[in-house]
Amino acid sequence: SQLPGWSMRPDGSIVIATGNDDALGLYTCTPYNSYGTAGASRPTRVLLKDPPAFTVRPKEEYFQEVGRELVIPCAAHGDPSPTITWVKVGSAGKSWGSARVDGNSSLVFQPLGKEQHGLWQCVATSTVATVRAVTSVHVLGTSPHAVTNVSVLPLPLAANISWEPGFDGGYFQRFSVWYTPLVKHPPRAHHDWLSLSVPAGAQHLLVENLQPDTSYQFSILAQNKLGSGPFSQIVTSMPRGFPVTTVPPEPPAVTVPVLLSPPRALSANATARGVLLRWEPPARRSTALSGYALELRQDRGAWEVLDRSIPSTKTQVLVPGLIKDAFYEFRLVAFAGSYISDPSNTVNVSTAGMEVYPSRTQLPGLLPQPVLAGVIGGICFLSVAV
Repeated sequence: SQLPGWSMRPDGSIVIATGNDDALGLYTCTPYNSYGTAGASRPTRVLLKDPPAFTVRPKEEYFQEVGRELVIPCAAHGDPSPTITWVKVGSAGKSWGSARVDGNSSLVFQPLGKEQHGLWQCVATSTVATVRAVTSVHVLGTSPHAVTNVSVLPLPLAANISWEPGFDGGYFQRFSVWYTPLVKHPPRAHHDWLSLSVPAGAQHLLVENLQPDTSYQFSILAQNKLGSGPFSQIVTSMPRGFPVTTVPPEPPAVTVPVLLSPPRALSANATARGVLLRWEPPARRSTALSGYALELRQDRGAWEVLDRSIPSTKTQVLVPGLIKDAFYEFRLVAFAGSYISDPSNTVNVSTAGMEVYPSRTQLPGLLPQPVLAGVIGGICFLSVAV
């Protein structure tokens, strides 16, 4: 008899829409026509198996400093038991570097490298089905990653360049557009190209005063405090010629270097609410200040961005909490448009022997856990040294 959800195709196949206990058992197929039948087929047994299901899924995102260990768990069950593998998205055939899979099917980076930044998939496979869980690994404390999706829009004697930023490595990044005319001699190295700085926060730039009927190559370079990332892919484009009603453009203006010295006289003082940092604005600046960024490091470790949006009108900021028995260093950088100053002088803060309590709401969420511990009540530091 035929059960609900069961059907037979014209070729004689049976379709069971939903597998359940009703489908279990032995089946035979008997072909026949007007002359009769040659008999039933050999029996086949239908068994129910469980597809893989994750019992431990990786988190959506992981943030960890370069050079440290990172373990990403993943586990699944099913009938039959699935096999678990890991795949880096977009890196087929490439080496994983220091990454490995341990006996618990966890992905282990020891140490974590810049090249391991990106999307990873935990793949559970059995004879029944394959399921995947995706996680994003963010490697902090590196130079920037290359920008992607570089696009060039040709304009009259100009070109509008746009792109999508890559990961900034955990620090402020700025961009520059590099370009060169495409001539018949061999390609020129990047240091022979012309470059233009991009205003802070922008993801496009208008390159003007290009020659008509000349192809140009364009590439984007990202930089942060640790250095330059790789150049983007090179895109070739030709600007439009002179419009009929347009006169030739004026010669390009001379670029005036921007002067921006570091913030001055950074000092630290302990208060009942935390450490109060004071400073004086840069002594030399040829354009208006955009703001400041405060950086911190603990026990001579890597520098971290504590606050990247301090208004240019401020000359003091309160750090509400640190952890006990630790040594901290603070410094400031100033911003003016797309320019970043060198760091200020460094001030030191010791919390040796003091009891403090966690206050995770005061500091940015991307900092390592030891930095995030803070103060709920009053706090007293043993020493504040400048």
